[in-house]
Amino acid sequence: MRFMSRFCAIAAAVAIAACTPRPETSPPAPPMIAVPHGPIASNPLDRDQPSYMRLPGLADGATPVRVGIILPFTSSSAGTRALAGSMLKAAELAMFAAGNHNILLMTADEGNGGAKAADAAQQLLSQGAEVIVGPLFGPSVSAVAPIARDRAVPVLAFSTEKSVAGNGAYLLSFLPQNEVRRVISYAAANGHHQFAALVPQTAYGDVAKTAFTDSVAASRGTVVDVESFAPNAGAVAGPASAVAKSGADAVLIAQGGVILRAIAPTLSLDGATRDKVKLLGTGLWDDDKAIARESSLQGSWYAAPTPNADAAFVDKYRAAFGTAPAQIASLAYDAVSLVALLSQGPAYHRFTAAALADPNGFAGVNGIFRFNNDGTSERGLAVLEMTPSGPVVVSPAPTTFQGKNS
Repeated sequence: MRFMSRFCAIAAAVAIAACTPRPETSPPAPPMIAVPHGPIASNPLDRDQPSYMRLPGLADGATPVRVGIILPFTSSSAGTRALAGSMLKAAELAMFAAGNHNILLMTADEGNGGAKAADAAQQLLSQGAEVIVGPLFGPSVSAVAPIARDRAVPVLAFSTEKSVAGNGAYLLSFLPQNEVRRVISYAAANGHHQFAALVPQTAYGDVAKTAFTDSVAASRGTVVDVESFAPNAGAVAGPASAVAKSGADAVLIAQGGVILRAIAPTLSLDGATRDKVKLLGTGLWDDDKAIARESSLQGSWYAAPTPNADAAFVDKYRAAFGTAPAQIASLAYDAVSLVALLSQGPAYHRFTAAALADPNGFAGVNGIFRFNNDGTSERGLAVLEMTPSGPVVVSPAPTTFQGKNS
């Protein structure tokens, strides 16, 4: 099946549901195909207008569900352009899977962000978008969000920068806060109370450090040490030695790849052996299959989505487009599927705060998720234990948010 038309009707069943109980490519030409918790919108889009983009063949009096998509189609980075193309394909796939013939995708270019992203938002709003999916990067979200907020249009963005969330901007991305919280909570529930952390001197490390201290406090544990290191394998010996001597019985390592494989044996050599100290990690550990061969990491725990949770999505995408999706393309699929789920209400009044912030959450490609009041997302994650044959789930991802504080 080809997914090429500018205006696409949707063909099967919604693959996202409310969770009650349970090679470089050329830049593609953009095809023509949440809710404020702060200031009240000054110029809300609250009704259909003749000037708005329409679906051909739509019945008289019917209003399409106009979904704006902002992605970096003409980014200066070839890899980013390829990612944008894959995310757009995933969004189209979600349309066809949703079964609502009134959904209209309208795209605009994020470029390299900033003013370009703001122009994209203005374009889509002038075409009648009542929800915006994207943009990808934090500065672009900062540029788009106030423009959309003025029109009372929510933004379902993909940035991992928590600071850009809120006041109508919602982040669907995989946030390290969720992973840190999950693995610290699990460790505390399994007898660990003295926590230390090794975090890189990066933006990711800053986020992980804050999440670590907050999570340990919430779990009634004690932070005995936090050490930062320059993000290279030659800079980890001193910080790792300090943590090994801190008296911690659990150590969070907010790092993956080669640096992780340098830290773990250093900790062991300095006395923090795996029989004395439980090593903990984030989803970064899930990106490197080679760490399973590092003996000093055997028995360690990390939080991530359930293994192969996205298998059905990957198979659908490959069948439709002949290639595997980009790693985070599933987020675009989830965003458009969520829009489809909420699209049954009256036009320009369906993507409400109550609908988007449903405490029961939604079921996505990689498991359940829901939006917090600050615009960030909470995800149901598994805890995995590292074994010689690879990671094994020791605490399954939840299938419902029921029973959790809303």
